Amino acid sequence: MKIYQITLLQSAQILAHSNQVSLLETLEQNGITHEYQCRSGYCGSCRVKMKKGKVSYKEHPLAFVNPDEILLCCCQVETDLELEL
Repeated sequence: MKIYQITLLQSAQILAHSNQVSLLETLEQNGITHEYQCRSGYCGSCRVKMKKGKVSYKEHPLAFVNPDEILLCCCQVETDLELEL
């Protein structure tokens, strides 16, 4: 199991993440709350800007995301990330 480093730029926090849970769940487990609604990639309310790194999606999300944005609820982390969060 690969562990990724997630750097939250606004709070200067660094979290450990495995793809066993969603990135949104990793944040919640570390006491960080973020907006969400569907947890499935439909609504886009968990959208955040990614400054560095790479993610993928098992299924293409229905919510619109810009190239520099990810959906915390359904992305699969592929490298260490830096997020504007």
